[in-house]
Amino acid sequence: METSFISSNIAREIDSLSTLLTFLTDSPWARRDERAEFYDFVFGNPHEPVLPGFTSAMQQSTPPQRNDWHAYQFSDPHACAVVARSLSRDTGIEFDPDLVTMTNGAFSGLSIVLQTILEPGDEVLYTSPPWFFYPSLIRRAGGTPVAIPMDPVTFDLDLDAIEASITPRTRAIIVNSPHNPTGRIYPEATLQRLSSILTAGSKRNGRSIVLVSDEAYRRILFDGRRCPTPAAYYPVTAVVYTFGKAMLTPGERIGFVALAPGFPEPAAMLSGLMTVQVLSGWAFPNSILQHAIDQLDTQLIDLELLQLKRDRVVVGLTDAGYEVTTPEGTFYVVVKSPDADDLVFSDRLAEQGLFILPGAIFDMPGYFRISLTATMEMIDEALPIFASALDPLLAPA
Repeated sequence: METSFISSNIAREIDSLSTLLTFLTDSPWARRDERAEFYDFVFGNPHEPVLPGFTSAMQQSTPPQRNDWHAYQFSDPHACAVVARSLSRDTGIEFDPDLVTMTNGAFSGLSIVLQTILEPGDEVLYTSPPWFFYPSLIRRAGGTPVAIPMDPVTFDLDLDAIEASITPRTRAIIVNSPHNPTGRIYPEATLQRLSSILTAGSKRNGRSIVLVSDEAYRRILFDGRRCPTPAAYYPVTAVVYTFGKAMLTPGERIGFVALAPGFPEPAAMLSGLMTVQVLSGWAFPNSILQHAIDQLDTQLIDLELLQLKRDRVVVGLTDAGYEVTTPEGTFYVVVKSPDADDLVFSDRLAEQGLFILPGAIFDMPGYFRISLTATMEMIDEALPIFASALDPLLAPA
């Protein structure tokens, strides 16, 4: 008799994501609301009111301006034009609005690109540590994920390892800059050499290797930095973005896929993306979010305050004795766990109501990640807890 309705493919993904799923559903963090007081630094969720501009945009865009205002929505041409103009201004590259596809955030964007380009068994390279879902998205699209560890010192791309990993089955590579979780921004020289490597690999293989550029955090930059895009150097690039990070509204799903100028056979790619969106259960942003795009595109969390939070965390933890990485972008800080077992150390902090994301969840064992979307008050109150958790580990045996 049948005992489960779960397919073997989904069962495999449940197994591969078991550490994350257990953390989400059966961990001290999952039961955090049982505590009278706690400090949640796990995910990039808001702990303060949403930007007033977002609320205003929703209020202004909801009343119908025509009969089909709330009808089924594909990629609205006006939204695509706003995206292309904004992306061109930010990057210095002339993006074509006709090569923009509006999506339900970056998650959806990554998924539809992979489903469009992959044949069963195609290989997709990605940098490790990755965003949680890269391997699963690749497998769901029929591909084979190939992890490439980043440089352990600089957190930069290991270009030699990438070059050595390209095989006749390599179809794509996912590059994430600024990088979650390390906050590393890949410099122009790195992207230029990567372009040369992918161009040579494409020529050997007789088909283009697609560079999927996950730029979800491209506007969240520190110390006056800029974030170069691979699209400036490699034409077979699909830029994937979400507005939810810059606005700190992760539950409002709107983003885009923009094909770089010179992307080969763009009409076929666009047709594929649209078809996958329809067959995925209408993976387009809702009508109101697209109508509000002019205002949403201008919304950005307070980067000056975010940088103050970064500096407070980095200095406070360093002074306490932690080994801390200073991020160049994103709203995360990666810290080396003083206990080699980061899950054990995470539980130790959880006993005091302080929640972090263990590195074992994002393929970076021995580290943990802190989200800077917490309030400054939370940070100030949590730093002594971090320090007290470190004391027993530093005491002589």
